[in-house]
Amino acid sequence: MSHAVARYDFSDKVRAYGELARDLGALLGAERNVVANLANTAALIFGALPDLNWAGFYLPIASAGGGRELIVGPFQGQPACVRIALGRGVCGTAAARRSTVVVPDVTAFDGHIACDSASRSEIVVPLLRADLPDDVSLVGVLDLDSPRLARFDEDDRAGLERVARVIVAACEWERAT
Repeated sequence: MSHAVARYDFSDKVRAYGELARDLGALLGAERNVVANLANTAALIFGALPDLNWAGFYLPIASAGGGRELIVGPFQGQPACVRIALGRGVCGTAAARRSTVVVPDVTAFDGHIACDSASRSEIVVPLLRADLPDDVSLVGVLDLDSPRLARFDEDDRAGLERVARVIVAACEWERAT
């Protein structure tokens, strides 16, 4: 089945994110494979949202030191940092806190990891399984970067958290990590 990226009117972000979440659910359909679903999600988001230069995922894995770290997953944009320690950078911070982090100006975020020097703002949404205890509920993070300062706001946070719930529900995560 072929899916063209719909045109979304983000002048009404609440409506646009609702349409995006609906379309994502249809796109993912009955597919349960994590890699396939994250790849299609990254492509859909990258094509749908204005002013992005990177859209993708980082997934938790065991680190060589015995802890956990994030490794790059499917994405759209320039090549990315491969591994990020939990608690480091925007992705690692959102993963450690298990809450969305909105950064209006990445130069003002202490410890920001600059994978693409064109990025000026960022939002990272943790992907959390509600059916698991908090210490193992994190199955990934959705990371969006923009070349525009203050690109992301509270409407983006709410909309992308809705999208994240669609992603989490669509995948068989045990096979991903």
